[in-house]
Amino acid sequence: MHAKLLVETADPQEFEYIIEEQSNRGEKTIYIKGPYAMAGGENKNGRVYCEKEMQKEVARYTEKMIKTNRALGELNHPTSADVDLERACHMVVSLESSNKDPNVYIGKSKVLNTPTGKIVQSLIGDGCSVGMSTRSLGKLIQEEGSGVNKVKDMRLVAIDCVADPSFGEAFVNGILESKQYILDNYGHYVEAYENFETGMESMPKKDVEDYIKHNVLEFLTALRKVK
Repeated sequence: MHAKLLVETADPQEFEYIIEEQSNRGEKTIYIKGPYAMAGGENKNGRVYCEKEMQKEVARYTEKMIKTNRALGELNHPTSADVDLERACHMVVSLESSNKDPNVYIGKSKVLNTPTGKIVQSLIGDGCSVGMSTRSLGKLIQEEGSGVNKVKDMRLVAIDCVADPSFGEAFVNGILESKQYILDNYGHYVEAYENFETGMESMPKKDVEDYIKHNVLEFLTALRKVK
C-alpha cells in the first residue's frame, strides 16, 4: 500500500498548560492539553478524516502506544515517518473524544525532561504558545468538483509539538507529502524510494537492470490499485 505522510495542526491558543508541583522535592511536571485530532468536518488543510477510521485508529494508538508509555512526540515535525527518541519532547498520556463533540479528540501530554523537552518547558515558562500536530500516514482521495481530500487507511504515527507560525494555515500543508510509504512484509511503513535505493546498493551490477524493471512494474501495478 502506498501512503502519504500527513500532518495537521490545531490552533495553539486552544491548548492549556498544566503545571503540577511534586510536594517532596519541589519538582514541576508540565502537561499540555487540548484538541489533538478531528474527524468528520473539513480541516484547514482541506482534508476530511473518516469518523469510523479515526475512532478505530485512536483506539489502536491508545492501546498500543499510550498504555505502554510509547506515545512519544518530537519537537517540530521530522523528515520521516519514524519517531526519533533523541528528539522526543513529550509523551501522550491520554487521547479521548470530547464531551462536546465526539469527532474532536482531546489529548494530554507530559512534557519530558529530555533536551528537547527542556526547550518546551522553557518556552511555556516564558509565555510562548505551543500546540500539537498529528503525523499520520494515509491515502488522499480527492472528491470530484471540490478541493477537499478524503483521507483513507489512516495510520497515526505520532503527535508532535509545534509552534504557531505567521501563516498558520499553510504551516504544515504539503510538508513531506511528496514522499511515498509502503507497508513491508513485517508490517512496517518504509519510504518507497529509500527501500528501492537500498535494495539496489546491495546487489551485483549485472542484476541492477532487472531489479529496476521489476520495481517499476510493481510501482505501476500499485498505482492502478490506488485508482
